[in-house]
Amino acid sequence: MTTKKILVIDNEEYIQEVAKVCLETVAGWEVVTAGSGKEGISKAETSQPDAILLDVMMPDMDGLTTFEKLQANPATKAIPVILLTAKIQATDRRRYAQLGIKAAIAKPFNPLELATQVASALDWNL
Repeated sequence: MTTKKILVIDNEEYIQEVAKVCLETVAGWEVVTAGSGKEGISKAETSQPDAILLDVMMPDMDGLTTFEKLQANPATKAIPVILLTAKIQATDRRRYAQLGIKAAIAKPFNPLELATQVASALDWNL
Protein backbone atom coordinates (compact mmCIF):
# COMPACT_ATOMS: atom_id res chain seq x y z
CA MET A 1 0.00 0.00 0.00
CA THR A 2 1.36 3.40 -0.91
CA THR A 3 1.48 6.08 1.76
CA LYS A 4 -1.04 8.89 1.34
CA LYS A 5 0.34 12.40 1.07
CA ILE A 6 -1.62 15.26 2.61
CA LEU A 7 -0.98 18.97 2.06
CA VAL A 8 -2.04 21.17 5.00
CA ILE A 9 -2.50 24.83 4.05
CA ASP A 10 -2.97 27.04 7.12
CA ASN A 11 -1.46 30.39 8.10
CA GLU A 12 -1.17 29.27 11.74
CA GLU A 13 2.03 27.29 12.29
CA TYR A 14 0.54 25.68 15.38
CA ILE A 15 -2.33 24.20 13.34
CA GLN A 16 0.12 22.97 10.68
CA GLU A 17 2.23 21.25 13.35
CA VAL A 18 -0.71 19.66 15.18
CA ALA A 19 -2.23 18.38 11.95
CA LYS A 20 1.14 17.10 10.71
CA VAL A 21 1.96 15.22 13.93
CA CYS A 22 -1.54 13.72 14.19
CA LEU A 23 -1.84 12.61 10.57
CA GLU A 24 1.67 11.13 10.56
CA THR A 25 1.26 9.40 13.93
CA VAL A 26 -2.32 8.18 13.69
CA ALA A 27 -2.53 7.37 9.98
CA GLY A 28 1.12 7.07 8.92
CA TRP A 29 0.55 9.57 6.13
CA GLU A 30 3.19 11.89 4.72
CA VAL A 31 2.32 15.53 5.45
CA VAL A 32 3.50 18.62 3.59
CA THR A 33 2.64 22.05 5.01
CA ALA A 34 2.17 25.52 3.56
CA GLY A 35 1.57 28.81 5.37
CA SER A 36 -0.40 30.64 2.68
CA GLY A 37 -2.71 30.01 -0.25
CA LYS A 38 -0.01 31.01 -2.73
CA GLU A 39 2.55 28.67 -1.16
CA GLY A 40 -0.09 25.94 -0.98
CA ILE A 41 -0.90 26.15 -4.68
CA SER A 42 2.80 25.92 -5.52
CA LYS A 43 3.31 22.91 -3.21
CA ALA A 44 0.16 21.22 -4.58
CA GLU A 45 1.61 21.47 -8.10
CA THR A 46 5.03 20.11 -7.13
CA SER A 47 4.15 17.46 -4.53
CA GLN A 48 0.82 16.25 -6.02
CA PRO A 49 -0.76 15.30 -2.67
CA ASP A 50 -3.61 12.79 -2.38
CA ALA A 51 -5.67 15.42 -0.54
CA ILE A 52 -5.49 19.00 0.74
CA LEU A 53 -6.62 20.30 4.14
CA LEU A 54 -7.29 23.99 3.57
CA ASP A 55 -7.93 26.72 6.13
CA VAL A 56 -10.73 29.11 5.13
CA MET A 57 -9.67 32.22 7.05
CA MET A 58 -6.19 33.28 5.88
CA PRO A 59 -4.69 36.70 5.14
CA ASP A 60 -3.83 37.69 1.55
CA MET A 61 -5.67 34.81 -0.16
CA ASP A 62 -8.47 33.08 1.74
CA GLY A 63 -9.24 29.38 1.48
CA LEU A 64 -12.09 29.67 -1.01
CA THR A 65 -9.98 31.81 -3.38
CA THR A 66 -7.16 29.28 -3.01
CA PHE A 67 -9.63 26.47 -3.79
CA GLU A 68 -10.84 28.30 -6.93
CA LYS A 69 -7.24 28.67 -8.12
CA LEU A 70 -6.54 24.97 -7.43
CA GLN A 71 -9.66 24.07 -9.44
CA ALA A 72 -8.62 26.32 -12.33
CA ASN A 73 -5.21 24.62 -12.56
CA PRO A 74 -5.15 21.36 -14.57
CA ALA A 75 -2.24 20.09 -12.42
CA THR A 76 -4.24 20.42 -9.16
CA LYS A 77 -7.89 20.24 -10.24
CA ALA A 78 -8.34 16.55 -9.35
CA ILE A 79 -6.91 16.80 -5.82
CA PRO A 80 -9.73 16.50 -3.23
CA VAL A 81 -9.97 19.43 -0.81
CA ILE A 82 -11.25 19.38 2.78
CA LEU A 83 -11.75 22.73 4.49
CA LEU A 84 -10.64 23.47 8.03
CA THR A 85 -12.89 26.21 9.32
CA ALA A 86 -14.32 27.81 12.41
CA LYS A 87 -17.34 28.88 10.31
CA ILE A 88 -19.38 25.77 9.70
CA GLN A 89 -23.11 26.38 9.49
CA ALA A 90 -25.44 24.13 7.49
CA THR A 91 -25.66 26.80 4.75
CA ASP A 92 -21.84 26.88 4.55
CA ARG A 93 -21.70 23.08 4.22
CA ARG A 94 -24.21 23.16 1.35
CA ARG A 95 -22.28 25.92 -0.43
CA TYR A 96 -18.97 24.07 0.02
CA ALA A 97 -20.51 20.87 -1.38
CA GLN A 98 -21.84 22.80 -4.40
CA LEU A 99 -18.35 24.16 -5.03
CA GLY A 100 -16.95 20.62 -5.09
CA ILE A 101 -15.29 20.65 -1.69
CA LYS A 102 -15.25 17.12 -0.22
CA ALA A 103 -15.95 18.06 3.40
CA ALA A 104 -15.48 20.68 6.08
CA ILE A 105 -13.88 19.93 9.44
CA ALA A 106 -14.63 22.33 12.29
CA LYS A 107 -11.81 24.18 14.03
CA PRO A 108 -10.74 23.63 16.67
CA PHE A 109 -10.60 19.96 15.64
CA ASN A 110 -9.87 16.98 17.86
CA PRO A 111 -6.30 16.02 16.88
CA LEU A 112 -6.88 12.33 17.58
CA GLU A 113 -9.95 12.26 15.31
CA LEU A 114 -8.50 14.29 12.42
CA ALA A 115 -7.13 11.31 10.44
CA THR A 116 -10.43 9.44 10.86
CA GLN A 117 -12.40 12.49 9.70
CA VAL A 118 -10.18 12.90 6.61
CA ALA A 119 -10.31 9.17 5.78
CA SER A 120 -14.10 9.14 6.21
CA ALA A 121 -14.61 12.19 3.96
CA LEU A 122 -12.50 10.61 1.21
CA ASP A 123 -13.60 6.97 1.64
CA TRP A 124 -10.08 5.89 2.57
CA ASN A 125 -9.27 2.96 4.81
CA LEU A 126 -7.23 3.77 7.90
